[in-house]
Amino acid sequence: MAADEAALDRVRESFAQQGAMGTLGAQLTHLAPGEVDISFDWAPGLTQQHGFIHAGMLSAALDSACGYAGFSLMPEDAGVLTIEFKTNLLAPAKGQRFRCEGRVLKPGRTFVVAEGLAYAIDNGAEKLAATMHCTLMAVQGRSGIAGK
Repeated sequence: MAADEAALDRVRESFAQQGAMGTLGAQLTHLAPGEVDISFDWAPGLTQQHGFIHAGMLSAALDSACGYAGFSLMPEDAGVLTIEFKTNLLAPAKGQRFRCEGRVLKPGRTFVVAEGLAYAIDNGAEKLAATMHCTLMAVQGRSGIAGK
């Protein structure tokens, strides 16, 4: 198995263990080295008082998309943790489906910088709803974190 494919398998396995993404009903919809898309459908339990997807839910999916994009480039024994993110909410997250893209901007041995874009898909039209700037850390040699 090629190194890239083994890394992508680690992403798939880790994603399957994430309770938060399970709560969102999220799925990996694009996976390549340094690139991850996570998509999920609108559900009443994910909304704020106006019926839009809650900013916290959208931020969680963006964080995971960025985190897994970074994780896909990390060493086999590394785990990934987010150490900082900033989200800009650009428009109400109104739609039937949502796609969160995570892309690595700068890979590194210890720190990885990624960006995220969240799109609301409403009646087939995509609208940029949020952006994220995210800093990740490759964690090695710590019990309970390595490889996840």
